[in-house]
Amino acid sequence: MASADIVVGGVERGQPYLQDYFTDENRVLKKDPQQDYHLEYAMENSTHTILAFSRELHTCDTNDKSITESTVRVIWAYHHKDMGEAGKNYHGSNRGTKSLRLLNPEREEVSSASLPYFDLTNKDVPVPDKDTTYWCQMFKIPVQHEKHHVTKVEPLIQKGHENLVHHILLYQCSSNLNDSVLDYGHECYHPNMPDSFLTCETVIFAWAIGGEGFTYPPHVGLSIGTAADPLFVLMEVHYDNPSFTEGLIDNSGLRLIYTPVLRKYDAGVIEAGLWVSLFHNIPPGMPEFVSEGHCTLECLEETVLHYITLHLGPLMMSVSLGQALGAERPAGIQVFAVLLHAHLAGRAIRMRHFHNGEEQKLLAYDDEFDFNFQEFQYLKEERTILPGDNLVTECHYSTVDRIRMTWGGLSTRNEMCLSYLLYYPRINLTRCASIPDIMEQLQFIGVKEIYRPVRTWPFIIKSPKQYKNLSFMDAMNKFKWSRSEGLSYNQLVLKLPVNVRCSKTDNAEWSKYFTISGGMERKILLHRMLSLPPHITMYYWITAYWKQNSSIQVEFPAEALGWKLGDGEKRGLDI
Repeated sequence: MASADIVVGGVERGQPYLQDYFTDENRVLKKDPQQDYHLEYAMENSTHTILAFSRELHTCDTNDKSITESTVRVIWAYHHKDMGEAGKNYHGSNRGTKSLRLLNPEREEVSSASLPYFDLTNKDVPVPDKDTTYWCQMFKIPVQHEKHHVTKVEPLIQKGHENLVHHILLYQCSSNLNDSVLDYGHECYHPNMPDSFLTCETVIFAWAIGGEGFTYPPHVGLSIGTAADPLFVLMEVHYDNPSFTEGLIDNSGLRLIYTPVLRKYDAGVIEAGLWVSLFHNIPPGMPEFVSEGHCTLECLEETVLHYITLHLGPLMMSVSLGQALGAERPAGIQVFAVLLHAHLAGRAIRMRHFHNGEEQKLLAYDDEFDFNFQEFQYLKEERTILPGDNLVTECHYSTVDRIRMTWGGLSTRNEMCLSYLLYYPRINLTRCASIPDIMEQLQFIGVKEIYRPVRTWPFIIKSPKQYKNLSFMDAMNKFKWSRSEGLSYNQLVLKLPVNVRCSKTDNAEWSKYFTISGGMERKILLHRMLSLPPHITMYYWITAYWKQNSSIQVEFPAEALGWKLGDGEKRGLDI
């Protein structure tokens, strides 16, 4: 291992020894002239050698690695002979590595041995021989009619599938479903997946590869058993099969341990960051590229799915937390754990927190992000998020080994930039993510016009000539990217307007299409300028259905909307 901070120790003839070493860029092991490690305890018997040692977190020694809250890749190796017998001995195959968070605070764990539990596990799922599969299975929570609190969630990963199961998300679904939805699982995000899956939008738990069981704080629990709690849940398992192995059958899932002894608060989860879409993209050959996902926690009332456009100039803070938090919890919410999530190109993730326009201490960070080690970080101290605050998920990527664009998407070869915040008390909000403006991104590479109306996805470019009839993905890949062009593009993207999508917890309401008369899906964009800070525009997005060749007019007071849609006589739309 090149440029590693190493401690070498053992017990020779009953005498312990421990010394500070390092390796240079050529992997040559050298004794550190500044000895910063200190032996605390040593023991050896016929089967084990145990050494306990300590070191300052920051030693000001260029040969030492600072120990922070970021992921630390711990390497280990051993030899059956001590150093003094024959000098430095090569360990051979007696070596390994493990990613850890050395400073992740431990939780006081209440014994769960006697507590009841239930398992949510897949049953003989055939994992396809393709690199990425998202499998969804509906379950019914067995605890009903009386409130309980889940105190711990453990992953149940089938032996040998530790690298196959990349992450597991658990969603709350509509309470209006019935047991018929429990019959079978299906591939997620598939055109033929059951309609019942579409009612599952609220993330109530998340686990990712490398993570262990999660224990809730003593005063917080995941509520189950009441009318407001999940009855039907959807478990989404991401299978990562880059070698296209055939014949894999999986039975992984989650174990939920619960108690009738209620805690003081109900826990909630907010997903924040960048909306997963092709509008998030990263040029090839970049040693560093930064993406940002903005969360304003601004939710509209009733069933309207809404967006907020932030015109980001030199100031990062641009809009404030709104109705969902301000109306329900004027004293704010308390965040107690955060899971930071990206894919293979991810190198560092930071969750930034702004209050009254002033940046606060980082809510969570990992400057040594490891794709194979993603788990909830317990915060040393709970953090209060108030109305008026803003959250920014900042992701750093490296694509130096790639020759084509990296796109936002579900595959581990695509990218994500997300944070999952565990907090209390639970409010009516589940997702808060932004989408960057794609047209200004295309203008950077010289695109002038696209075919309208948009009838295909990805949409097709009309001009200029070199991109004519190409999809925007093909055009971005055709562009001759250099590092300087990539840097300029990154600077542009970070200043573009973004649409922030806030989703309410009552998923059957905010995401549900309303029907006018059935038929072709059409989208109506209703603009409304609100009394917001300068350079901020709020949009209401409404999706409607109506018969082909029919028409409809949606008209609101001129001072509210200022324009009309379609031809017809109807002057209002009851949502």
